[in-house]
Amino acid sequence: MSRIGFIGTGHIAAPIARFLAAKGHKISVTERSAQVSAQLKVELGASVAAPQSVIDTSDIVFLCLRPHMAAEVLSSLTFRADQQIISVMAAVSADELASLCAPASDFVQTIPLGFLQAGGCPLAAFGNDCLLADLFEPENPVVKVSDATALNAHFAVCAMVPGLLDLMATGSDWLAKETGDADAAEFYTTQLVSGFLATMEKGKAGRLAEERDALATDGTLSLQMITALRSDKAHDALKQALAAIGKRLET
Repeated sequence: MSRIGFIGTGHIAAPIARFLAAKGHKISVTERSAQVSAQLKVELGASVAAPQSVIDTSDIVFLCLRPHMAAEVLSSLTFRADQQIISVMAAVSADELASLCAPASDFVQTIPLGFLQAGGCPLAAFGNDCLLADLFEPENPVVKVSDATALNAHFAVCAMVPGLLDLMATGSDWLAKETGDADAAEFYTTQLVSGFLATMEKGKAGRLAEERDALATDGTLSLQMITALRSDKAHDALKQALAAIGKRLET
């Protein structure tokens, strides 16, 4: 088992730490944020230390800082050449990581979401994808990407998730007003979507469109919904947002 340290301990780091601790890895975390690190100390027996101490006692280091803080925090720290680095920081390039973490040179950049702890979270990987696979598969599949541009595109699609949740929240609120039961409305809305997606098996591209077309046949309520969203240019708005996020990640 490996000694794994986390620089930055927030909503992304916590589920990763819990998942890896369950696998038997030894976890150390920085204090910030204090509430999360204290919880991990109680739950996992994780050690809480200053960033340099976390690095000094770790074989694998997760960088979970807010991107705008990366240079400020990492530039004052010293890494070892034999360490492996996993970055979950959007908009921090491989070249920046190499400079900030030298002499360490074994990197992988990825995009985890909180449900990784329960499994089923795909991990786009630019760099040493084998490192991620060793740590997270088979519960969380690793998807190797060819370059930074492809990784940024995956980051953009990750941002689509809260957008979809926002739409689901709107639908749930509408249902609650119609029924008078907000708890049941949200349960029904979330289970409807999660249950449907759970039935979709891994395969070639085109399955989403096939499932859509199977539901949205002539005269159905499903087709009415799709037609309304398209006529109101919801799809155009989504593509514009994805493109804007992708462009933001390039700068």
